[in-house]
Amino acid sequence: MIIITPRQVEAWMKGTTLRKSIRASHLPYSQYSYFMMMLKYCILSTGVFIAIAAFLLFTNFQLMPDKPDNILNNNILLIIILFIFLVPGVFIGIFTYPGTVAAGRKSSIDLDLPYAITYMQALSMTMTLYNVLRKIYEADDLFGEVGKEFGLIVRDVEVFGDDLYTAIRNLQAVTPSKNLEEFLNDLLLLSNSGGDVTNFLSSRSAYFRESAARELENILKTIEIMAEVYVTAFVAGPITMIIIIVAQNLGGKSDLAGYMPIIILGLALGSMGMIYILYLMLPTIKMDITRKPIEDTEFGDISIEDVDFSKVDKNFLKKIEAKRKRFKLENLLKNPARAYISNYDYSIVLGVVCAGIVSALYYFGQLDLWIPGMCLEAFISLLIIAALAPGSLAYEGRSWFVNNVESHTPEFLRQLVDMKDVGVTLQSAIGMISNSKLGVLSQELVMTSEDIRRGSTTINALVRMEDRIGLVSVKRAMSLLVKASEVTDYIKDVLIIAINDFEHYLKLKKDRFNIAITYVMIVYLAVGIYMYTAYSLNVSFISSFSSFNITFDTAGNLTDMFRIGLVLGFFSGLMAGQLSANSILAGLKHAILLVLGCFVLFMYIIPYQMDLLHTAAAAAAANATAGA
Repeated sequence: MIIITPRQVEAWMKGTTLRKSIRASHLPYSQYSYFMMMLKYCILSTGVFIAIAAFLLFTNFQLMPDKPDNILNNNILLIIILFIFLVPGVFIGIFTYPGTVAAGRKSSIDLDLPYAITYMQALSMTMTLYNVLRKIYEADDLFGEVGKEFGLIVRDVEVFGDDLYTAIRNLQAVTPSKNLEEFLNDLLLLSNSGGDVTNFLSSRSAYFRESAARELENILKTIEIMAEVYVTAFVAGPITMIIIIVAQNLGGKSDLAGYMPIIILGLALGSMGMIYILYLMLPTIKMDITRKPIEDTEFGDISIEDVDFSKVDKNFLKKIEAKRKRFKLENLLKNPARAYISNYDYSIVLGVVCAGIVSALYYFGQLDLWIPGMCLEAFISLLIIAALAPGSLAYEGRSWFVNNVESHTPEFLRQLVDMKDVGVTLQSAIGMISNSKLGVLSQELVMTSEDIRRGSTTINALVRMEDRIGLVSVKRAMSLLVKASEVTDYIKDVLIIAINDFEHYLKLKKDRFNIAITYVMIVYLAVGIYMYTAYSLNVSFISSFSSFNITFDTAGNLTDMFRIGLVLGFFSGLMAGQLSANSILAGLKHAILLVLGCFVLFMYIIPYQMDLLHTAAAAAAANATAGA
């Protein structure tokens, strides 16, 4: 028996954007199934809240240490906080999730749309409009969310049997990007009127480049708001709370250790929530190195059926597969650094090994001999550093590789244009440019030139070069060059388009980095303020009361602040990576530096300063006794 019918859900959700948001975010749910899932989780979270609230009220459970008279008040405050998060919080989170995902897809579509239009311009010279749209869908690794949107057109035409006009109208109704909606509308009008599609795409490409720049400004504003919220809530908040608790401790009212669970859980859960929201809303800087298998046959485009392929000698196929594995191993041994940055699996294995070594040192007590005092906290610090260092090294190595190749690609394309101007063929031009100093790109050009010299066609050699490099930005430029070469030998105009596209991409990337680095520095400054506050409280403030008859657990407070600093430094580092590149991997180096800073401060600097103060106080007391 169905208690809630789809028609009832349709009536309840009338006037909301839930249906369009679900379709715009490409979630595999209908409005009815998503509503029922939301209802199920809301009932579940409400049940959890009722159970926890009953437990706190009837058992007088004491989460935070306080006087018996205040336990009920503290539990009521905790129940209110749990109610906010588990009842309206869960509902709002699930209800707004499709809209948040759709907003993130909108930003990605607006940023990638100019490159897709440029690619369409090159293809439109020899293909029909539908085939052009299908090529964009097939190249979704190059054009991201734009390719996925065009996949809906392909689905409607080939699976549902709609005509191209209807399929494009259907996409207009559900796409989250107003720019794509506007572009598709103009494309339909032009197609129906019989206009020149190539010239239209050329003009629209320049327009949407400007739109992408405006979209980047909106992204940077989002980064600014999120950075300010994070610093205020998760850095300034703990600092204020610690100062208040330390002040109360002087009067014997509370202890920092009792508040540690709520502080650490609040920092961890809040930081993970902020990182996840940024992941949904912001487009990622594309640093993936992707490769697709290239199947060349002796007879060009003639494909071999599976039935015919199965007739080949099995032993021969095994020998071929063994040779491929051997060549892969030889390539790994010849270029270990290239393999290391291309595949994060190696860094994961190395990180596990390093973490295991640190764990073994702690388990067998060797770490306690080397670093006496707060051994557990020191172990956690070194474990984080050892586990993250290999991954950070791989990511930063890939970042250097990407920046090196991308910075030299426009120069390579310009040299091709110059060579074509003086009548040099594309094959000869590649051979001549391979002798230029273009960083990592020169090595690839040498291999491409050698490939051509050994009899490979220019197009196949360029495709292999594109696949070896594996970067989305370079693949876009090389794909334009390959498609133009297939149509005509006069490729100067296409090369100029590719240069403009690439320089536009590099400019947006540089602008984003220049603005985002400001907020990364704000995160560093905020964590630095926490460290300075901890130093002042333990050295200047708390130690000044050592000569008075006041009971104060300085060692316990130092340990608790160290633990808070580790959690804050780790998640602040990851947050800095999300702000700069919308990637946790980009935040690994920041997390390592901040955790290392906390380790040095709490393990060496503060204890050393406290020892100096205690020694000075003892000397002063001895002098006073001797003088008396």
